Order: sequence, then C-alpha cells, then structure tokens
Amino acid sequence: MSPTLLLIVYCLAIAGFSLLGGLLPSMIRMTHTRTQVVMSLVSGLMLGVAFYHLLPHSAALASESGGVDTTVWWLMIGLIVMLLLLRVFHFHQHDFSEEAGAQHEQATDHHHTPAHDHNHSHSHDQPVHGLSWVGLALGLAVHTLIDGVALGAVMHAGSHASGVLGIGVFLAIFLHKPLDAMSIVTVMQAGGWSKGARATTNLVFALMCPLGAMLFFFGVDVVAAGRDHLVAVALAFSAGAFICIALSDLLPEVHFHSHDRGKLTLAFLLGIALAYAIGSVEPAGIHMAPH
Repeated sequence: MSPTLLLIVYCLAIAGFSLLGGLLPSMIRMTHTRTQVVMSLVSGLMLGVAFYHLLPHSAALASESGGVDTTVWWLMIGLIVMLLLLRVFHFHQHDFSEEAGAQHEQATDHHHTPAHDHNHSHSHDQPVHGLSWVGLALGLAVHTLIDGVALGAVMHAGSHASGVLGIGVFLAIFLHKPLDAMSIVTVMQAGGWSKGARATTNLVFALMCPLGAMLFFFGVDVVAAGRDHLVAVALAFSAGAFICIALSDLLPEVHFHSHDRGKLTLAFLLGIALAYAIGSVEPAGIHMAPH
C-alpha cells in the first residue's frame, strides 16, 4: 500500500474512533478502573513511540543539517510548548467515572472530612459553566493538530521505503483521541449543551487530526530544498509533545490512585513493549538517513 493511501486509511480510522469516543458518554459509562488502565497503556505507548520511532527518524533525517543537536533542541521545544498548552487550557480531564471525583479529592485535599461534598471538577454532580468546554476544545484542537503533524511527518519520512509505515504513531493517536473527544463532550453535556451542538463539536474535533496530517504530508513538498530538515524538526517536536502528554497529562492522573498499582504498571509496560514490537513490522531502513 502506498504511503498516501495508508495515511488516508489511518486518518479515516482516527476520525471514526474519535467520533465514537465522543458518542460513548451517552451510550455507556466508562468505569474508573478501565479508564485508568487505558490511560496507562496509552502513556507507555506514547513514550515508546517517541523514543523508539519519532526520535530515531528525526536524528536520521537531521544528520546533514545539525544532526542530534537539531533533534534535541526541537524535542525540548515540543515538550515545552505542549506543557504550556496543558497549563493554559487545563484539559486534564480524562476520567469520567463518578467515583473518580471522590478519589481525586481524597488524594489532593489535605483537609478532607467525611462530611465534605465532592464537588470536584471530575465530578458531574455540579453543572459546569456553559462555556467551560471552549477552552478545553481549543487546547485539544491544537494538541490534535500536533498529533496530525506527527503522523504526516512520520509517513513522509518513510515514504521512500516500503512496508507498514507509521503504525506506532498511528496507534498512539488512535487510542488517545477517544479520551480527548470524551472529555469535550462530557464537559459540554455537563454545561447543558444540546445533542446537536455536542455532535457538531465532536465531528469537527474528529477531523482536526486528519487535517493536520494531510496538510503536513502534502504541504511539506512546497519547500523541497529544506524538506528533510522540516520533517526532522516536526518529528522531534512531536516526540517532545508525546513525552509531555504521557508524563505530564496522563501518568500523574493515574498515580493519584493507590489502588490497582500492579495492573496499571503492567498496562504501562505493555504499552512500551508494544511500541518497541511495532518496529518489527516497519520497513528495515526507516531509521536510516535517505541517500
């Protein structure tokens, strides 16, 4: 399958799964433990993809234009930008179960008493402000565009090879998008927005990652002279973003909870192992500089 066709398949799958994530709050109730296990698995997968796939790709392509120094600089820039994004938009909302509010409250409130009502941001007993979802959606839109750039860049970096390209990056995004979509729709639902408004927002968000991927994949050839350098920069930047999402957004929320440590740790390690194993189905020379 050509890289272009494979990218289209990836984009359709990501959009479809993201849409499903936005529909889930009205269909089923995710349990606290299941959500935590998924977050642990995705954290490990994103870290593994960053270190085993994105960074080697970037270093190979940057070998003729600054080498490892270029990769490390853009890794740090990606990490810092994503950290600032997380801080500004506060989209730390990945647990949707009713028991999550109580457990998060116990972990963070030193003055907790049994009679204290759990009106925490994770609990949906108290309606949120009607426009709270706007900041969340803006932050996640930029976040998902960066994910799209990562997918477009890794597909472009390997377009000279044959085989299953970008499968690790695709899986990391594919498994993470439903959590993001669920966050936006859940906050909109709590704010009293109609089904139509929630469905429209869910659809627009689902298309953001494919948009980022397509724009980068087809637009990078416009600057043919510095194409390899631009792809290397995008890959390193995306690696920094992936590392930040895993360590700053997903894992801390998992670590708030003292229960199920063994299960969550195993899921995290499984995610890393999966990222490493994916290398065996990618083209053999994908981490080598193009000639």
